[in-house]
Amino acid sequence: MQSRTLSRELALLMLGQISDRGGPKPVLPTAMDCLLQQVLATLSQHVRDALDRSAEDLQIAQQQLLDSELQEQGEQQLPRVRQHLNAGLAAAEQAINRLSASLELPRLLLLADQDQVRRGALARVEAVLRDRELIDGRLDGVMEGWRLTRLPRIDRDILRLAAVDLDSFQTPPAVACNEAVELANRYSDEQGRRMINGVLRRFTAARAVAGA
Repeated sequence: MQSRTLSRELALLMLGQISDRGGPKPVLPTAMDCLLQQVLATLSQHVRDALDRSAEDLQIAQQQLLDSELQEQGEQQLPRVRQHLNAGLAAAEQAINRLSASLELPRLLLLADQDQVRRGALARVEAVLRDRELIDGRLDGVMEGWRLTRLPRIDRDILRLAAVDLDSFQTPPAVACNEAVELANRYSDEQGRRMINGVLRRFTAARAVAGA
């Protein structure tokens, strides 16, 4: 996991601790340690929640597979057997995906104190807060009948960070979009992931047309 990716994820969690209403709100260096501690506590809780949900998914998978085995045999029972079997496999896959996503978080907790990661996260937070009104206006311009303010907070911040990476940190468009989608996979949902992917595709296309 590169320092840029770590910095972006920490920045996302830091932004979640700060109100996104009103004008620019610069983060004072003296507040950084407190903000970082809040973020690390959030990460720790996210790991615990992911592991708990994975355990629940595995229990569901086990029960669904058991139900498929208990069904009476015969052609008339095959659709129900397949239904239970597919449900069990889907629940098991979901559990594995949750575990896979959560395994990176302890590493993030361990590396969060690295100076390069901390500086990168703080720089991104400051850039978003400093230029938020401009960023939000540009994102609104490619929302196609939707408004940024109607999205969940986590989705708004993922989009803002991607815009900052493109404009201020010279991140290649494909990389910025892919890493934004990865953040959505971890912290948002399927609808949010699709929305973020579509908005960023239009955003990067508009930048290209404007010669940014």
